[in-house]
Amino acid sequence: MFSWLAKLLLTSTSIAPVGFTYAWVAWFAGEKAFAALAVCLSLFLVLLCIWLLRYANNSLERIDFSVSTVEAADRENMGFLILYLLPLFTASFDTLNWEVWLPTLVIFAIITSTGYSYHFNPLLGVMRWHFYKVSTPEGVTYVLITKKELRRASQPLVVSQLTEYIILDTED
Repeated sequence: MFSWLAKLLLTSTSIAPVGFTYAWVAWFAGEKAFAALAVCLSLFLVLLCIWLLRYANNSLERIDFSVSTVEAADRENMGFLILYLLPLFTASFDTLNWEVWLPTLVIFAIITSTGYSYHFNPLLGVMRWHFYKVSTPEGVTYVLITKKELRRASQPLVVSQLTEYIILDTED
């Protein structure tokens, strides 16, 4: 189990599309160096996210997992879409207040990685991953990350535990 590190990585990699959006705005504002840096950082975050899932799939212990209820958990994408597009609505690149944006993103990552208020990663949705809230027969609720489309709760799963309450479907 990765614990807080997995939550921090999943949260930080979910903001990679924001970097692409800022790169777009910076490019057209003539800030080519910043645009290149934003693209490189965003690509790094995308690769880090892919690596995390592959590493977890190959390295963590696999356990049989029984599910009693299933609910889609990746419906909250509108907030992320607004966050991704927000830089496009600024008057100019020079009006972006980095003294506010940077600490806000860092605080968001710290709060998410130390609490149980995990928000799904829309970047994984682009890669055809799905998020579900699943409950066990004992009544414990987890966030399941899987490439499957779950239609019924009785479907048996083989998972690895990323954090206390986030599990990854590792069944081939």
